[in-house]
Formats: sequence, structure tokens, C-alpha cells
Amino acid sequence: MPWVLPLRWSPWGRPGVKALVTAGVFVTTLWNLRFFLDPSKGSGEESKHREPLMILVWEWPSKQVPNVSRDVCRELYSITGCQLTTERQLLHQADVVVFPHSRLQPGRDKLPKRLPGQNWVWVSLESPSNTRALAAWNKTFNWVMTYRQDSDIFIPYGKLVPNRSATVNIPAKTNLVSWVISNYHRTQKRAEVYKNLSRYLHVNIYGKANNKPLCKDCLLSTISKSKFYLAFENSIHRDYITEKLWRNSLLAGTVPVVLGPSRANYEQFVPADSFIHVNDFGSLEELATFLKTMNSSRYQQFFAWQRRFSVKLYTDWRERICAICTAYPHLPHGHLYPDLQSWFNS
Repeated sequence: MPWVLPLRWSPWGRPGVKALVTAGVFVTTLWNLRFFLDPSKGSGEESKHREPLMILVWEWPSKQVPNVSRDVCRELYSITGCQLTTERQLLHQADVVVFPHSRLQPGRDKLPKRLPGQNWVWVSLESPSNTRALAAWNKTFNWVMTYRQDSDIFIPYGKLVPNRSATVNIPAKTNLVSWVISNYHRTQKRAEVYKNLSRYLHVNIYGKANNKPLCKDCLLSTISKSKFYLAFENSIHRDYITEKLWRNSLLAGTVPVVLGPSRANYEQFVPADSFIHVNDFGSLEELATFLKTMNSSRYQQFFAWQRRFSVKLYTDWRERICAICTAYPHLPHGHLYPDLQSWFNS
């Protein structure tokens, strides 16, 4: 209730008219002033807008679920006003609910009832070739969060960040080409390319597919000894450029030989002179000859990007999900994807 000043009483026992008017104006002014001094006391809509945005992750994308009870977005990534939770009982408070596709199970997984004004996000880092049962989720999600640049929330596997103080660092080399492969299927394009390329040069193969798994701490140090790395994607789709380029090649200090989307698509992510594309050559024999006969001066040119950039990997799902809060003010509200499969396969 507004605070009211005691009024000055007239000799006849009633408040004076002038005193009443003066007090009324004063009280009204104070009442309006409190909103100016403390905007949080304003309308419910304005107040809600200033509250932390609550993001409920219906099921965590990775097997290990981290502790998100603290203000992790602010503490780890300097993103304020963003609250993450995995507690499903807070569904009624959540502004956004995140559903990783790898955890969705049509016919068994019963999704909750969407609350008015609540936005649902479909999340996937897999390519369309490795994503099943999309038709079951038509008209379900407001936003998509993938490696595709045209996603509502874009989450690449990595990127180059400006770093003017960087210097060129090329690790010592002891072999020509290496490849780490865990899931080898003869029907894949990369298997066909490797088979034909290996006719003209030797490839050092590591990983489960060759019974030579590398420990987490051994991966980069092993790959870095090779001059070139086969950054072959398991399927070829627009923008599908994974850790094979970012971590296994660029971060390891070797030159990526890429098999994936077009060269023009790669150049949207990295400089044109930082990689070799399989499609740059008329045949795999030409590619093999190019790799085997490259002189030292030409080889070093592939590392010129290091003078201007450093590699940033995205490996923490907390960082990816916190990015929703950064994108939130610019996202379309009230929109549903009518045909998720058509969009993803486009």
C-alpha cells in the first residue's frame, strides 16, 4: 500500500482541501518515482524479461552429466542471466526446453506438455546420414541447434579465433600421412577414397578400426608427427565439418586433406591456403604425387593462418547450451518446424 503523509487537520475536525490536494499529488509522485528508481517493480512482463532465462535440458546430450546447479554460464563463459537445469520438476518455470536428438526415442519417450510461451529446441551434431526418425518430430520444435550455419542456434565443432600474437609452430615430422578411424564401413565414400589413395602412398592408420586405439593424451602427439592428415568426414553434407579438421588436423599441427562438403564451404570456415581438398585433383594418383613431392617451402605456406588465428574447440555441452541465452533475444517466437526432416536434408 502506498505510504501516506499525515494530513494537517482544520479547526472543524476535517482535513483542509488544500492539504488533501497537496498530499495527493505528493503521494502520486512518490508512487510513480519508485518505478523509475527500481524498474524491477514494474509490470509483470517487464519484470519477467529481466529475470534469468531458465534453460531446462530434458536429457543431457553426453553420458556424463555435469553439475549445473551453479551459475555456470556466468562463471565459465561470462554469459549472464542464464540458468541451466536438468531438473524436470522445474518444467513449469523453464523458458526453453532442450531435447538432444540422440536421446529422443519415438514410441517410448513421452515428451511433456508444452507450456504457453515455452520454446523447445531440437539439438543434433550428427549429419543427416546418421540421424534417424526425424519424421516423428514434425511440428514439435520451435528452434534447431546444429552445426549448420542456418540453424537458429549455430554450434560448430570448432572455429578460428583472431590471435595477432600467434607464431607459426610446425611440429617435427617423421611420416607422411596418418588417419584415425574408429568406424570403418566399406560403403562410405571415405573408405573408397582411402582404398584408392593407399595404392599410391602409405597411410599410417590408428584407431579402433585398425586395432590401434589412441589414448586421449596420445592423440595429438601421435598425429602431429605426420605431415598430412586425412580429415575425411563419415558423410558429406553442407557445413558438416567436424573435429577431424579442427582438432585432428589444425590443432595437431598437420595439414588437413579434407573429404566433405565443397571447397567453397570449407573456405567459409578456414582460409583457402590452410587445407587440401580431395576434389582439387583430377585423380587420387595426382593427389598422392602432390603430397609426396611437396617441398619444405610450399609445405610451410599451409601454416600461414597460425600468424593470425588460433583454434577454438567446442567440446563442453554447457558452453553450447549457454549460447541459447545469447541468441534468445534474436530468435523467432511462435514458430514451429513443420517438417524437420526436409529442413535437415536440404
